[in-house]
Order: sequence, then C-alpha cells, then structure tokens
Amino acid sequence: MTADLKSFADENGIRYFMISYTDLFGGQRAKLVPAAAIADMQADGAGFAGFASWLDLSPAHPDLFAIPDASSVIQLPWKKDVAWVAADCVMDGMPLDQAPRNVLKKLIAEAEGQGKYVKTGVEAEFFLITPEGDAISDIRDTAEKPCYDQQAVMRRYDIIAEICDYMLELGWEPYQNDHEDANGQFEMNWKYDDALKTADKHSFFKFMVKSVAEKHGLRATFMPKPFKELTGNGCHCHVSVWNADGTQNVFADDKAEFGLSSEGLRFLGGIMKHAPALAAITNPTVNSYKRINAPRTLSGATWSPNTVTWTGNNRTHMVRVPDPGRFELRLADGAANPYLLQAVVIAAGLDGLKTNADPGPRYDIDMYEEGHLVTDAPKLPLNLQDALRAFEADEGLKGAMGSSFSSAFLKLKRQEWHSYVSHFTEWERENTLDI
Repeated sequence: MTADLKSFADENGIRYFMISYTDLFGGQRAKLVPAAAIADMQADGAGFAGFASWLDLSPAHPDLFAIPDASSVIQLPWKKDVAWVAADCVMDGMPLDQAPRNVLKKLIAEAEGQGKYVKTGVEAEFFLITPEGDAISDIRDTAEKPCYDQQAVMRRYDIIAEICDYMLELGWEPYQNDHEDANGQFEMNWKYDDALKTADKHSFFKFMVKSVAEKHGLRATFMPKPFKELTGNGCHCHVSVWNADGTQNVFADDKAEFGLSSEGLRFLGGIMKHAPALAAITNPTVNSYKRINAPRTLSGATWSPNTVTWTGNNRTHMVRVPDPGRFELRLADGAANPYLLQAVVIAAGLDGLKTNADPGPRYDIDMYEEGHLVTDAPKLPLNLQDALRAFEADEGLKGAMGSSFSSAFLKLKRQEWHSYVSHFTEWERENTLDI
C-alpha cells in the first residue's frame, strides 16, 4: 500500500501523475501533474472547475479539489514514466457528496459498520472497432455464433495479450480472455477484490483498454449496444459479503440451496426489491435500453435480462447463483459508472439485510423462450425515462445513495433524456416524411 506519492515517484522513475476522478456520467477527468509537484497535490489536491465536467455544479461554485488516494496508484505499464491515481473530490474542505467515489466510500463504511466486507468482481465486455466507430475492426469476424471463436481471438492476440500482460504485471490475477458473443467483442476477467479496489480497477481497465486499442490503431468501446444486430456490452457483477476481516464468506452455506446463506438471500432480496430503480444506475444511458429490451441478435440470444427474476446457474435471468457463496447480477452494462455500480449494489443489498427482504420465487425456465409465462415478476424499465422515474420514486434507494447524489444524478440525467427526445432522427424522416 503506497502512502507517499513522492517516494513512489522516486522509486519508480515517475515523471508525471494523472490525478483522476470519475464524474456522474462515468467520464474520467484528470490533470497531468509533474512528480516535482505531487507532494503538494497529495496534501491539497489538484484544482478543477467542477462545472466543466458532469457534476451538478455551476461556474459560480468554488474550486473542486481532487485529493489523490495514494493506495490506488498504478504505474502505467505501457508508459512507465506516468502513474494514474484515483482521487476523491473535495469542495470547501468537505467531501463532495455527489462525487461517485465518495458515494461508494460512504456505503462501504456503512457496510463495515455492520461488520460486512463486500467483495465484487466485474466482467467488462468491449468491442474493438474502427477508429471512426462505424464497424467492427476485423472484417473476417463474421461467424453467426462467434463466441469463443479461436481464430478471431488470435487475430486480436497482440492487443488482448498486451492488456492481459499488463494485468499480470499489476498483480490483478487475470485468469481468462475470450472472444464474446458478438462479432468484434471481447471479455477479459481478473480476480475479485473488495468493492473499492474493484471499482478503481474497473475504472483503470476501461482507460487501459482504450489506450492500448488506440496504440494499435483501433478503438475500443464499452457502449451498451453499439450495433443493432449484435449482442451488447454487459458488465456482469459478481457479489459476495464477508465478515469484518474478510476471512469468512457469510453468503456461503453448504447446507442451503445453491450454497447461498439466509444472509445472502436477504441481500439478494434487496437487489430484487430495488431492481427497477437500480437500472437507472446500472443502465445509465439512452442506449442502455436498446440492450436490455433487445430482440434476438444474430447469435440467437441477447444475453441480457428484461424481467426481475433470479435463478440458479441459468444465464437467462437478471440474477443467477452460479456457485456457492456468491451471485451474479447480469443487469449492468458497459456504460455503468464503475463506482456507482458498486455503490448501488451495496445500497440495495444493505437495505435487503435491514428489511429481511425476500428475493421472491426462483425461476428455472429459459426466460428467452418461456419468459412470457412469468406474469408476476416486475419488468425492467423500457427506457431511461422510465428508469429515472423508478429511481425517483424509490425513496429507500435514493436515501441510501445520498440525497445530494440522487438529486444531482436525476437532474443531469433528465437533461440528457430531454436532449435525446428533442433530437431529430433519420427514423422520423423515413417514417413520417410522407404522412
């Protein structure tokens, strides 16, 4: 655990630090700081105009200071004289409540206050596309069922192996890489960790993948549904809760069905209870709802949910329990904010524990073939507007995420929705020009 960034610079030949924070829309904002100035920055923070990023601030607000968290520092494996460090946003000497990393840290502290230590892992899918963004980058990647395609993954070996080598170097313990279900799509997996470290790694992973793709003359996108006919980018989140010192998985119970303890079921109950509102955070863009409410793709399945259901080891539901002691939330997509994704899972889960929430009946059917038979489970929102309305109506989840954050998030996301619905589209010309 690094404590002093100046010493880290001296020991590792760092010339510059990227002091980085993530705004409400998941945008990564940074200042490039010379190592000679990092001691002052570690004490006082790098100054930003908060209004210039997606935060609910005005030009009249005082400076926002990003205080680097030295424990998160990462030396860029592809540019060794630069280090990235996650930062916490402060204004007028106080943590900025709406800042995503601050929201997550508050909820982690609440969990710790209840003797709970949350560990998570993410599966961040992405496409490698042309620099213009209009097509996948591999013109030979045309199989009807391209998932795990051996030739296709090897044609992108240089990029995938480079990223995996970097994760090995960073000690993330990556364990598999594959071509995913869509043409041009990939997934890379690394070991789970505590929720804050997973969020920092997730944030850095997106930066790293984009950087390496650009280095190779390509572009990487985590957009939920970049191509109409192809499977979208999910960001499945695996969740377990441990005792205070992280040595015992309290979700694990060998005698329980699927090996998921009563505490695990109650935590899951919170996820199910808040799912429609949860979607505003896990699926935060207009495009997100082109993925979770999509028709069949070329491969034959969307691999995304549209109904609030859970199951055992069955990938057609919103939540599955693949192994004892954990569950997988399959709702989130590639646009999910790395910090807010973890925060909302903890917020909903803690409420489930507090209220003894029942996750409801388990369904073992194929939801893609027989989902119409499920009539008593809530449907997920059809669009961002519906998700925002569900979040606004969910006082419990809003309160758990924090009133300052919730107000700012709803305000800015409503602006985004209004921008979208006022945008003139080619569809309108094609369908109404001659009416």
